[in-house]
Amino acid sequence: MAATAKSSARIDEQIEIRGDGTNFTLAVKGSFDKPGGKGRLTVNLSSQGNAKTVPLDEVFTESTVYFRMPNEASGDTSWRSIPRDKAESHYLLRSPVNDPAHVLRQVERMRDVSKAGEENVNGAPTVHYRGKLNHEMLTLRMAEDRRAKFTEVRDKIGSDLPSFADVWVDRHGRIVRTRLDCSMGVAGGTATMNLTDLGKPVQTQAVPEGAEAVPPNTVGGPLTG
Repeated sequence: MAATAKSSARIDEQIEIRGDGTNFTLAVKGSFDKPGGKGRLTVNLSSQGNAKTVPLDEVFTESTVYFRMPNEASGDTSWRSIPRDKAESHYLLRSPVNDPAHVLRQVERMRDVSKAGEENVNGAPTVHYRGKLNHEMLTLRMAEDRRAKFTEVRDKIGSDLPSFADVWVDRHGRIVRTRLDCSMGVAGGTATMNLTDLGKPVQTQAVPEGAEAVPPNTVGGPLTG
């Protein structure tokens, strides 16, 4: 984590959400200057049985995240903003406003870690580690009503939900891939994030001007986590 936090990276994440009667797939791509706390992402959401893809643009600073839907049906494509540390998630294995730093916090605290092997990732040798996410990490920064729902499920089955984390670390000690997985029959999800071009300069979009500040609890749905 310490080595990764000192580096910039390109982000390429694929997320699958299963349950609630609908399956969603999200593609999250962009770049982050981690030491500077800046980044930009483009998110595309598709749902099972629907060929239409819904996009979201995001710009991050250390303290704020800006977002807009460039193809909003109502024609409202203006930017909005919320404090980055107040954003919440509403689905398992989803980061608040797709923030990749959230994923790294979760895998940093995984438990029962063991070495799963040595593999090449993006053409470079890595060490693969596997661990578990406890209930606290699985529901980290989740909206209160959603956390209560998953806490009720945990209490009913008498144990933490079956949640696992995989991490691939390169020869410089930097994380180059993460995978989170939680499966409960037909419900659950998988999120795989690749970090490439570590340490290389990245382009981060200028902060949008005139963005409307909105209450964090009004921001939800599959696109924003």
